[in-house]
Amino acid sequence: MQALGLIETVGYSTAVSAADAAVKAADVEIVGIEKVIGVEGYLGVTIHFNGDVAAVKSAVDAGVSAAERIGKVISAHVIPRAHSEVAGKLLPHFKLEDMHRGTDAEGDKKLEEEPKRKKQTKESNNLKDNDTDKTSEQ
Repeated sequence: MQALGLIETVGYSTAVSAADAAVKAADVEIVGIEKVIGVEGYLGVTIHFNGDVAAVKSAVDAGVSAAERIGKVISAHVIPRAHSEVAGKLLPHFKLEDMHRGTDAEGDKKLEEEPKRKKQTKESNNLKDNDTDKTSEQ
Protein backbone atom coordinates (compact mmCIF):
# COMPACT_ATOMS: atom_id res chain seq x y z
CA MET A 1 0.00 0.00 0.00
CA GLN A 2 1.40 3.37 -0.97
CA ALA A 3 -0.91 5.77 0.84
CA LEU A 4 -4.24 5.54 2.59
CA GLY A 5 -6.70 8.43 2.55
CA LEU A 6 -9.79 8.68 4.71
CA ILE A 7 -12.74 11.05 4.55
CA GLU A 8 -15.38 10.74 7.26
CA THR A 9 -18.70 12.46 6.68
CA VAL A 10 -22.16 12.73 8.19
CA GLY A 11 -24.62 11.18 5.75
CA TYR A 12 -24.34 8.98 2.72
CA SER A 13 -24.93 11.62 0.04
CA THR A 14 -22.11 13.73 1.49
CA ALA A 15 -19.81 10.71 1.34
CA VAL A 16 -20.80 9.93 -2.25
CA SER A 17 -20.09 13.53 -3.26
CA ALA A 18 -16.69 13.34 -1.55
CA ALA A 19 -15.85 10.05 -3.23
CA ASP A 20 -16.91 11.29 -6.66
CA ALA A 21 -14.80 14.44 -6.40
CA ALA A 22 -11.82 12.50 -5.04
CA VAL A 23 -11.65 9.91 -7.80
CA LYS A 24 -12.14 12.60 -10.45
CA ALA A 25 -9.36 14.76 -8.99
CA ALA A 26 -6.58 12.18 -8.88
CA ASP A 27 -5.57 8.64 -9.78
CA VAL A 28 -6.86 6.91 -6.65
CA GLU A 29 -9.01 3.88 -5.99
CA ILE A 30 -11.84 3.60 -3.49
CA VAL A 31 -10.86 0.52 -1.51
CA GLY A 32 -13.36 0.55 1.33
CA ILE A 33 -16.31 2.11 3.03
CA GLU A 34 -17.40 2.11 6.64
CA LYS A 35 -20.87 3.06 7.82
CA VAL A 36 -21.44 3.76 11.52
CA ILE A 37 -24.60 4.99 13.20
CA GLY A 38 -23.81 7.33 16.03
CA VAL A 39 -21.70 10.18 14.69
CA GLU A 40 -23.64 13.10 16.14
CA GLY A 41 -26.69 10.81 16.08
CA TYR A 42 -26.50 10.42 12.30
CA LEU A 43 -25.00 7.95 9.88
CA GLY A 44 -21.24 8.39 9.72
CA VAL A 45 -19.62 7.22 6.50
CA THR A 46 -15.88 6.88 6.00
CA ILE A 47 -14.49 6.41 2.50
CA HIS A 48 -11.05 4.77 2.14
CA PHE A 49 -8.77 5.67 -0.81
CA ASN A 50 -5.54 4.11 -2.03
CA GLY A 51 -2.88 5.41 -4.42
CA ASP A 52 0.34 7.40 -4.64
CA VAL A 53 0.93 9.77 -1.74
CA ALA A 54 0.51 12.94 -3.81
CA ALA A 55 -2.57 11.58 -5.57
CA VAL A 56 -4.22 10.58 -2.30
CA LYS A 57 -3.50 13.99 -0.74
CA SER A 58 -4.98 15.73 -3.77
CA ALA A 59 -7.99 13.41 -3.83
CA VAL A 60 -8.73 13.87 -0.13
CA ASP A 61 -8.49 17.66 -0.47
CA ALA A 62 -10.88 17.65 -3.43
CA GLY A 63 -13.23 15.23 -1.68
CA VAL A 64 -13.37 17.30 1.50
CA SER A 65 -14.03 20.47 -0.50
CA ALA A 66 -16.92 18.87 -2.38
CA ALA A 67 -18.36 17.22 0.72
CA GLU A 68 -18.39 20.48 2.68
CA ARG A 69 -20.66 21.99 0.02
CA ILE A 70 -23.19 19.17 0.53
CA GLY A 71 -23.01 18.35 4.23
CA LYS A 72 -20.64 17.95 7.13
CA VAL A 73 -17.14 16.48 7.12
CA ILE A 74 -16.13 15.00 10.47
CA SER A 75 -12.50 14.34 9.61
CA ALA A 76 -10.06 13.65 6.81
CA HIS A 77 -6.61 12.16 6.98
CA VAL A 78 -3.83 10.83 4.76
CA ILE A 79 -1.43 8.15 5.96
CA PRO A 80 1.55 8.20 3.57
CA ARG A 81 2.58 4.57 4.20
CA ALA A 82 0.17 2.59 6.33
CA HIS A 83 1.87 -0.03 8.49
CA SER A 84 1.33 -3.64 7.40
CA GLU A 85 -0.73 -4.30 10.55
CA VAL A 86 -3.18 -1.55 9.54
CA ALA A 87 -3.27 -2.59 5.90
CA GLY A 88 -3.40 -6.32 6.59
CA LYS A 89 -5.61 -6.63 9.66
CA LEU A 90 -7.77 -3.54 9.97
CA LEU A 91 -8.65 -2.47 6.44
CA PRO A 92 -9.89 -5.85 5.13
CA HIS A 93 -12.96 -5.43 7.35
CA PHE A 94 -14.04 -2.48 5.21
CA LYS A 95 -13.05 -3.61 1.70
CA LEU A 96 -15.68 -3.07 -0.97
CA GLU A 97 -15.04 -6.47 -2.58
CA ASP A 98 -15.97 -8.35 0.59
CA MET A 99 -19.19 -6.40 0.97
CA HIS A 100 -20.30 -7.06 -2.61
CA ARG A 101 -19.54 -10.77 -2.58
CA GLY A 102 -21.48 -11.34 0.62
CA THR A 103 -24.65 -9.50 -0.34
CA ASP A 104 -24.96 -8.94 -4.06
CA ALA A 105 -23.68 -12.24 -5.45
CA GLU A 106 -26.79 -14.21 -4.47
CA GLY A 107 -29.11 -11.43 -5.62
CA ASP A 108 -27.40 -11.28 -9.01
CA LYS A 109 -27.81 -15.04 -9.46
CA LYS A 110 -31.49 -14.83 -8.68
CA LEU A 111 -31.95 -11.95 -11.09
CA GLU A 112 -30.09 -13.84 -13.83
CA GLU A 113 -32.04 -17.06 -13.35
CA GLU A 114 -35.52 -15.53 -13.41
CA PRO A 115 -35.31 -13.91 -16.86
CA LYS A 116 -33.90 -17.15 -18.32
CA ARG A 117 -36.87 -19.09 -17.00
CA LYS A 118 -39.28 -16.50 -18.36
CA LYS A 119 -37.51 -16.53 -21.70
CA GLN A 120 -37.62 -20.32 -21.87
CA THR A 121 -41.30 -20.29 -20.99
CA LYS A 122 -41.96 -17.68 -23.65
CA GLU A 123 -40.01 -19.68 -26.24
CA SER A 124 -41.91 -22.84 -25.26
CA ASN A 125 -45.19 -20.99 -25.71
CA ASN A 126 -44.06 -19.74 -29.11
CA LEU A 127 -43.18 -23.27 -30.18
CA LYS A 128 -46.56 -24.54 -29.04
CA ASP A 129 -48.30 -21.70 -30.88
CA ASN A 130 -46.28 -22.41 -34.01
CA ASP A 131 -47.06 -26.14 -33.78
CA THR A 132 -50.79 -25.49 -33.56
CA ASP A 133 -50.59 -23.03 -36.44
CA LYS A 134 -48.89 -25.63 -38.62
CA THR A 135 -51.49 -28.22 -37.67
CA SER A 136 -54.37 -25.92 -38.51
CA GLU A 137 -52.76 -25.00 -41.86
CA GLN A 138 -52.43 -28.61 -42.92
